[in-house]
Amino acid sequence: MLSGLLLLLIGAELSVRAAVHLAAIFKVRPLLIGLTVVAMGTSAPQMAVSLQAAFADNTDIAVGSVIGGNIFNVLVILGLCALIIPLRVARQVLHIDIPLMIGACLLAIGLSWNGEFSKFDGALLLAGLLVCLIVIIRQGGHTPRHGHAETTEKPRTFTRILMLAAGLLLLTAGGHLLVDASVVIAIHLGLSERIVGLTIIAIGTSLPALMTSLIAAFRGERDIAVGNVIGSNLFNLLGVLGVTALFAPVPLTISPNAMVFDLPIMLGVSLLCVPLFYSGYRIDRMEGVFLLSLYLTYGLHILAISTGMALAERLETKMLTLVLPVLGVIVAWGTIRAWRRQH
Repeated sequence: MLSGLLLLLIGAELSVRAAVHLAAIFKVRPLLIGLTVVAMGTSAPQMAVSLQAAFADNTDIAVGSVIGGNIFNVLVILGLCALIIPLRVARQVLHIDIPLMIGACLLAIGLSWNGEFSKFDGALLLAGLLVCLIVIIRQGGHTPRHGHAETTEKPRTFTRILMLAAGLLLLTAGGHLLVDASVVIAIHLGLSERIVGLTIIAIGTSLPALMTSLIAAFRGERDIAVGNVIGSNLFNLLGVLGVTALFAPVPLTISPNAMVFDLPIMLGVSLLCVPLFYSGYRIDRMEGVFLLSLYLTYGLHILAISTGMALAERLETKMLTLVLPVLGVIVAWGTIRAWRRQH
């Protein structure tokens, strides 16, 4: 596990450095690089794991890891990054990228009405991904980059592309090592496939995105930190789920629990981005704490229903009745104040 973590750290650093330089070379905003190339690269472990699970007839893992990964991306990655440095949110993210992410959630939920994702559903999801990429590239592809001094020596494009490829490869390898080790532990603990997919594998396959966004936040590249999360969620839902459903030997069945609980939670988390991002077009530290608290509550709920642990149930109750309401009021008040300042 330590070797996997080391590969993730090195890969994330290389990916962020390369993404920043490529944005400068092609004169596009780092947000576009984060939404597309970096996001797809950090979602590569998710693609590999979901395909492997589908061919092994572990459809609960294939679907659950995508849902759990998207929940983790918004609540944990954005939450941790906001704790490091308040995240400035570009208007494109709120007006274009977030609606695309919400639309992808609605499309996935709509296609799951019959309890499975068929090959036709997979093709529709991939078509949706193509539409999203066209919209994102058209909106951000020709925007000049601001806020960074011109360098006297222009970086060589080929070298930066190789650096990005190496970084993404290390991220993928590190993610696989951590996922494999975590799954072994989870199986020994007797957790169900759905729970393993929603938690262990979802978190493990999201670690490349986590490391990349954290490194970007530390380096002050907030567009990459935010764009990577939104792009990863889009690619997970439309690309990973689409490819897996299209090439799986059998339709991807969806458990009733996933339909009535996990998918609505994923949609709710996506919708939560709208008021949070709208409050001054930034995510401050208090909102980061709120996001992390939401994931802690979600994790305690999963732990309570999967193991019956009394302590987890009590902690979940405390979070629901005390901590989250207080944080929710604080965040809501901040959102209202930001809205008043803007109007």
